Amino acid sequence: MKYDAVIFDLDGTLTDTLADLKNSVNFALNHFGFPERTTEEIRNFVGNGVRRLIYLSVPENTSEEVSESCLSAFKEHYAANSLVETKPYDGIIDVLKTLKKHEIKTAVVTNKMHSAAVDIVGYFFGDLIDVTVGQIDGIAQKPQPDGIYKVLEMLGVSKEKSVYVGDSEVDCITAKNAGVPCIGVTWGFRSKDVLLENGADFIAETVEELNNLLA
Repeated sequence: MKYDAVIFDLDGTLTDTLADLKNSVNFALNHFGFPERTTEEIRNFVGNGVRRLIYLSVPENTSEEVSESCLSAFKEHYAANSLVETKPYDGIIDVLKTLKKHEIKTAVVTNKMHSAAVDIVGYFFGDLIDVTVGQIDGIAQKPQPDGIYKVLEMLGVSKEKSVYVGDSEVDCITAKNAGVPCIGVTWGFRSKDVLLENGADFIAETVEELNNLLA
């Protein structure tokens, strides 16, 4: 295969997490008497971490104090409910098994809370993913390249032999900042046009196309 390591985004790339994210956001909003958000609104809000997700979800001009309290309510609810409706996209596990068979190293770099990311990756993928890095103090979030650099160091692989796979503009920019090629996938949270506009080097519209690009 052409790469020694494949690094994945999580939400919208490996797993369909939208329903659980929406439910936890709306739980927190309801707690404060705020109107709920639709699935499409949540789809557009995700990608830059949970703080940004909540700050976009609360009504305009909500105070920072209330926004932070809403964030805490979201985190508590999501920690207990991140696996209710979340599931891998069809065919993803087969892709990971193929990489494992060929001894290609794998990692997840996500802006998701680290504990939730570890839970989801461990539950669905087990040892098919070698390293998971979520939102951790001391490691700058995407689109900064720190997470990618961290996993490459942990895996012992150079960026020249690696590729990043993601579904959003944040992923494309992160890969560009890290100096690694990016495969944009269209089954997640953003369109093909958005991915291309933000620098995706390749596009996979199906899991089969992703497998072919990695082979």
